Amino acid sequence: MFDFTDAFLQEASIHKIGNKADDEGTQLSADALDLDGMDLRVLLQKFFLTHFKTEEFYSFNFQEDDLALNPLYNYVKRIFNKGDFHANTVSMAHYLYDVSSHPMIKPGDLLVGRFKDVDIKGTRTNAVAILKVENMQAFLTLEEDLKLNSEKGINTDKIDKAAIIFNTEEKDGYRVLIIDKGSNTEAVYWRDDFLKVKPISDEFSNTKNFLQMAKTFVVKQLPEDFEVDKTRQIDMLNRSIDFFKKNDSFNKDEFENEIFGSKEVIESFNTFYDEYKEANNVELEDSFEISTQAVKKQAKIFKSVLKLDKNFHIYIHGDRKLIEKGTEPDGRKFYKIYYSEEE
Repeated sequence: MFDFTDAFLQEASIHKIGNKADDEGTQLSADALDLDGMDLRVLLQKFFLTHFKTEEFYSFNFQEDDLALNPLYNYVKRIFNKGDFHANTVSMAHYLYDVSSHPMIKPGDLLVGRFKDVDIKGTRTNAVAILKVENMQAFLTLEEDLKLNSEKGINTDKIDKAAIIFNTEEKDGYRVLIIDKGSNTEAVYWRDDFLKVKPISDEFSNTKNFLQMAKTFVVKQLPEDFEVDKTRQIDMLNRSIDFFKKNDSFNKDEFENEIFGSKEVIESFNTFYDEYKEANNVELEDSFEISTQAVKKQAKIFKSVLKLDKNFHIYIHGDRKLIEKGTEPDGRKFYKIYYSEEE
């Protein structure tokens, strides 16, 4: 979907951003960084690009879809149109400071880089990468007289908040990848207040959204509408993931018939399907191409573990007919498991 193999860092700037609630202000650099030293350019390029792994794309957004009112969209657009790079990073710094008004938002360093020759869906284009570093790491330096000093600096192996904007689909708000780790307060501030982005509808989002909805139905709604035990729920979750793994394209009718089977459960699922879309303001398609990366990501949170008190965990990956639930005359509950080989 995207490839940074031939990407080249052309310009980069750095600024310090304080917390506006504490009136910490900003410290703005006078000029872009000097990248003539290849070691710095290579290190910065790695720092900017290597942390983007997901194919979950976003686009810039604003009220009533008026992109002209989104400040960051305009700063990036000016850079793509060969405007003054450093001046626009200064504008970004001022804007980030303005939205950093919650007392829980940490001060940090804002780094912005301009790249050429990035590849998205087989097309080479330019990109702008934006990082904010909020946590400094301790490290040791060794002097010539073999004395050790402790200092703090940026750990290029970790990043909490970042975005890269590809110069494609300009009229639709570009194509954006984001990294957003932290508390819910910080997530709102970075993604919703600073970037102002929304997920785009593609194979990744379609796959992710449907699997999240299906899991919510099986875990929460199904037990309310029907008498169902944990083994059946886990079996449905396992078969849901397997359905997406074995197919290249998705069809809702086929999914319902294979996973749920009974008319009553399918009717319950369709009612939940409509309510979920409205309640969560999310697009759900009845048919789409399946994203294998989205399936892998969602598979990690589809639990196949049956927890029994604090004594046992049973991992269920296959035929649920090989496990039976029962109750002893004295009221103790048990599971009976059938198997052919012991490893």
